Amino acid sequence: MKTSDFDYVLPPELIAQEPPKERGASRMLVLYRANGRIEHRMFSDLPEYLKAGDVLVVNDTKVMPARLYGKKEATGGKVEVLLTENLSGNRWKCLIKPTTRLRDGAVIILADGDLKATLIRRLETGGCEVELSASEPVLDIMKKYGHVPLPPYIKRMANKPDSVQDVESYQTVYAKNAGAVAAPTAGLHFTPDMFDRLAQKHVEVTRITLHVGPGTFKPVKAENMEDHKMDPERYVISEDSAKAINRAKQEGRRVIATGTTVVRTLEAASDQAGRVIPGSGYSDIFIYPPYTFKVPDVILTNFHLPRSTLLALASAFCGSGSSADGRKMLMETYQQAISNGYRFYSYGDCMLVI
Repeated sequence: MKTSDFDYVLPPELIAQEPPKERGASRMLVLYRANGRIEHRMFSDLPEYLKAGDVLVVNDTKVMPARLYGKKEATGGKVEVLLTENLSGNRWKCLIKPTTRLRDGAVIILADGDLKATLIRRLETGGCEVELSASEPVLDIMKKYGHVPLPPYIKRMANKPDSVQDVESYQTVYAKNAGAVAAPTAGLHFTPDMFDRLAQKHVEVTRITLHVGPGTFKPVKAENMEDHKMDPERYVISEDSAKAINRAKQEGRRVIATGTTVVRTLEAASDQAGRVIPGSGYSDIFIYPPYTFKVPDVILTNFHLPRSTLLALASAFCGSGSSADGRKMLMETYQQAISNGYRFYSYGDCMLVI
């Protein structure tokens, strides 16, 4: 499938630069993939579409304030470092800008000198491996000096204090396990009140963890979509969560995936029969049309960038289990969303695909 098949034109003013004034006060486009029917609703209407026995799966990863600014020890040149994953001990994966003229062994001074990063090597998959030397635990230093790693299409002044709004809004209310450098954005709409309403309808909520990496924003540069390689991301699924999901599937109850991160995790961690296997590991699954989904029955998701792996996944889901052209259906739906002024991307509105 050509990557250009997943292109569309989005007016810049529809890229949400700020979250809604109140969490959960977002619009929700409902798409019935059996026939392409569309309804225009609000996220607050979600309980109307769920029913007793449904299992809602959320991703409880927590976004780290992982963007740090500093300078090269040798020259004083300004450097930006995004810590993406702790490999072991003081070894971390990271992205460094700029990397030109940085050689193995180069030292970067961060956090007013409380943190030093020594470049060990550049990685074939992109990014770098560094050895950190810190005056206290790295996560504590991040909390003091780090910045929220907002996606590049949300414009903020570099090296300026984060707004309280971004610190709170670019994190789900159920975030628990630190390790992500991007939020699972479909989950940003949920509030404690919404979970109370779902509990009253006897909707079961269970958690998995996928630490979203920078690859979520990596553009697909390959001419053919299937030639793109996904970056591996670490996931954890508890025995209790796996049991809840598998029991629902066995009993014919629906599994509702909150976002593409949940979809990727469930599909990567399930066997051919659709049974979710508990445990931890790395997922680099790339889902694009045609694809038959084993676990999720319904997806709640935001509107995604053109030519992205997330758009390909959503297209695959729209066509799964039917003869419909999921890509065509989704692209036509996006045009409807654009015409109706929906807000796009991380801080934008959402879709419920049934």
